[in-house]
Amino acid sequence: MSHKNTEKNLVGQPIFKQILQFIPRNKFDLLVNKHQSDRYYKTFDSWTHLMTMLFGIFSRCDSMGEICDGMQGLAGKLNYLGMEKSPAKSTTGDGLRGRDNEFFKDVYFMLLEHFKSVLSVSRIDNVSFARLFIFDSSTIRLFSDIMKGVCRNPKNEGKKKGGLKVHMMIDAHSDTPEFVKISEAKLHDKNFFQYLNLAAHSMIVFDRAYNHYLQFAHWTEQQVNFVCRLKKNEVYQVEEELFRQELQDRESGVLLEEHIHLIYKEDNKQKTLCLRKVNYRDNRGRIFEFIINNFEISREEVAFLYKLRWNIELLFKKLKQNFQLHYFYSETENGIKTQIWCTLIAQLLFRSNNLLTHIKIKSKTKDTLVFIGQNINNIKMDDSIYKPAGTPFCLLKAGDRRKE
Repeated sequence: MSHKNTEKNLVGQPIFKQILQFIPRNKFDLLVNKHQSDRYYKTFDSWTHLMTMLFGIFSRCDSMGEICDGMQGLAGKLNYLGMEKSPAKSTTGDGLRGRDNEFFKDVYFMLLEHFKSVLSVSRIDNVSFARLFIFDSSTIRLFSDIMKGVCRNPKNEGKKKGGLKVHMMIDAHSDTPEFVKISEAKLHDKNFFQYLNLAAHSMIVFDRAYNHYLQFAHWTEQQVNFVCRLKKNEVYQVEEELFRQELQDRESGVLLEEHIHLIYKEDNKQKTLCLRKVNYRDNRGRIFEFIINNFEISREEVAFLYKLRWNIELLFKKLKQNFQLHYFYSETENGIKTQIWCTLIAQLLFRSNNLLTHIKIKSKTKDTLVFIGQNINNIKMDDSIYKPAGTPFCLLKAGDRRKE
């Protein structure tokens, strides 16, 4: 008895459409109903808004006018995306101003949960914690003072520019964000500890800009572990010296381990915080002072945990280099945040290498896509990759190739 082949044959369809088909439309529609994001919009619905933003991000467009003109010039191919015509620039501008960016935030975390099974879940070796998180922020300068920046007033009557911060906590094992919040750049980083919800026996790693001893005391009571660097001018009392060794020139390793006490205030009362301090010298001769509230793991693991903090810096670098975050499509705070969320969605779609292997295209083009997904950390995607033969990458059909 013959069995009918039910596999979808997507060969011949634009790559952009095939990528969008991996977005669960039923879950997307539930979020539309939850946020009522299509209310007051007759033609520019939420799905069209997302497609327009992803079109601009994947094609590396510098402005909303360039996006609309590019889609208008490809009107004959927009039927692949379920669109009859290109949206007008004024319509997209109204959407960026009016449609709440919280909707796109929920779309991102919905996709993150949906793709969790195909994202990397490999465990980092030599780490004692199954739940290991890294927390940091990255500042993005803006063209005008829309969101308050952190720089001083410029000289010679220049105009002060604004800025935003993307605060992010990633799961170190899967290298995926678990928490993302966008704020004005002027807000201090440590204010965002209050939004984190960490389970007992988990570990979080961050830089010394987040030193907040009251929060450290609360985490210690909740059995949440942390590692960070000690401030250079911090005053503390050494209770006991646990380890000391001398190292040869250019030799790296732990120099000193101490049990220390720090003073902090809670309800106008002075209290003592008991911590462990580890001094470590790297192979370049730099000395780092780490503090941790865990007295069980080895001294070498403390230094290794902090070294993993660099992973989140690589993630920020990837977002800024590979996507157009120095050009924004709107002059409103809501529109700028919407573009940030859509960029994170695009990065998530490209990062899911297993999704790329399911796209029905010729092997040479597929190999190129998988190469991009696997090397997106260390390559910069320029127009030669995205726009072969003058056609936007996202509307290339399967099998389309550049003429040599």
